[in-house]
Amino acid sequence: MCGIVGYVGNRPATKILVEGLARLEYRGYDSAGLAVAHRKALRTTRAVGRVDDLRAAVGDDESPGRTGIAHTRWATHGEPSERNAHPHTDAAGRIAVVHNGILENADELRAKLAAEGVALRSDTDTEVLPHLVARALDGGSPSLEEAVREALRSVEGTYGLVVLDARHPEELVVARNGSPIVLGLGDGEMFVASDVAALVRHTRQVVFLADGEIATLTAAGYEGSRLGPPTTVDMDDADFDLDGHPDFLSKEIYEQPAALQRMLAGRLDARFATARLDGLHLDPRELRGIRRVTFLGCGSALYAGQIGAGLVEELARIPADAEQASEFRYRNPLVDPETLYVAVSQSGETIDTLAAVEELQRKGGRVVGVVNVIGSAIARQCGAGTFLHAGPEVSVASTKAFSSMVTSFALLALLLGRVRDLSSAHGSRLVEGLRRLPDAVETALESADEVEAVARRYADARSMFYLGRVRGAAVAREGAQKLKEISYVHAEAYAAAELKHGPLALIDAAMPSVVVIPDDELLSKNISTVEQIKARGGPVIAVTNAEIPDGLADAVIRVPRLEPELDPILLGVPLQLLAYHCARALGRDIDKPRNLAKSVTVE
Repeated sequence: MCGIVGYVGNRPATKILVEGLARLEYRGYDSAGLAVAHRKALRTTRAVGRVDDLRAAVGDDESPGRTGIAHTRWATHGEPSERNAHPHTDAAGRIAVVHNGILENADELRAKLAAEGVALRSDTDTEVLPHLVARALDGGSPSLEEAVREALRSVEGTYGLVVLDARHPEELVVARNGSPIVLGLGDGEMFVASDVAALVRHTRQVVFLADGEIATLTAAGYEGSRLGPPTTVDMDDADFDLDGHPDFLSKEIYEQPAALQRMLAGRLDARFATARLDGLHLDPRELRGIRRVTFLGCGSALYAGQIGAGLVEELARIPADAEQASEFRYRNPLVDPETLYVAVSQSGETIDTLAAVEELQRKGGRVVGVVNVIGSAIARQCGAGTFLHAGPEVSVASTKAFSSMVTSFALLALLLGRVRDLSSAHGSRLVEGLRRLPDAVETALESADEVEAVARRYADARSMFYLGRVRGAAVAREGAQKLKEISYVHAEAYAAAELKHGPLALIDAAMPSVVVIPDDELLSKNISTVEQIKARGGPVIAVTNAEIPDGLADAVIRVPRLEPELDPILLGVPLQLLAYHCARALGRDIDKPRNLAKSVTVE
């Protein structure tokens, strides 16, 4: 969740560090800090609040030091405060460390250090690391890398960290176990960060650390025993500009048509009325051997997986389900060798999903990844899958990655269906529908002004219901998630048929219901649901592509018709806009909602 930036080279480090942190603000944080080495001493600055507060604290007193580390912290151990902000240093002020992750034996290590007379100055788990590194150096470790390696032998838990020694400012040492670290290769300079977003202003040549790897960086390059060759990332600094939008969420909502075009490029096979997903590395015989599909994800990725499971069952006629990756490994799951497991994560670094992948592989399961970030941990761990190519998603709330995930699952369902019993005619219908999907999403976005008016009308509601049946059920869950995470309005999502089994008691004039109504065989039942709510005085916002009776709902938001199987993608677009405009009406920090981070890399 936190952000890491480091630099070693020939330029003053402070400005590079602060700019890098600004690129990572979307990850979620409560404080920020940096340490720069100069004349064999550290200049450390820390501040509670935003990166702008750190920039103000640095002021004009920028160190000329050419090596430094920086961090944005999201509190896990200890309250948000200056003394708990990173970087942390040893007692002598020689060693500085920035760290993402959680040290599970931190209390034990803190007690040992305190017993040895070390005066700890923070409440964090991270603070033990610089003391352990300093102790290793004092004990005779021949290099900073060896000292870090020795210190980490005492540590249990997850970490992505960068270590700086003021007496040897020509190098940085980095290490990873469960929390992302990526190196950036410059011309006579090296960068390190927890996310490529902090690097692309300076370089597109990167190296991703794998778990257990340690490396030393100097201005001339990097050394590590198991590091792979550099990768060229498919993004640049312009991808992180607002391009005239008021915030990144707005930009990313409107980027969905282009993102879907990239998602579909080269993956539609009109000749054979099927999809091409070569990254799965599964031939037709292997595809026919799949007896079940299980999607694993968290948050929006889970809801996308629920839609995907419905598509697989409908088109391929094999059982499918979606599970919370955060729960999967803890229940000692039964792993079936004839099941295809699909790990879903925008960042490719979600710790719960990565742990589920590792558990599956340990038990012999076949698992593929669906991720948006090339070179990410889940992509590397799976070794097979589908890249979304949605482009960088900066806002915490997922929009274009979500719609790209569902589209990728439509492709998977089509592929599985065509090697089984899905006819060529139905395959051609779906190929044509997918081809037209980006334009249909473009049309759905044209309702933005209408949605904004609805949002302003209901933004003051203390709570909302989201309801849908079958194809609309997971869409409703995702819509409720969006409203909660960016507007802070409480929302509950239910399968519409469950309304009479308890939740109907909550319906009154102050409880708006958002009802997702696809134009499908359940239309009459969805209309009946709306009538039941209206009979009890509840306001209704209908999101639909169907013809419904005039006056049935208090507000109607329409999307275009396409193919019924693709309705969830189109019906989800107005729900993104509804949450967005509610949040704006309430004055929320849309890209950085409170308490949340874009990439969840700690439990």
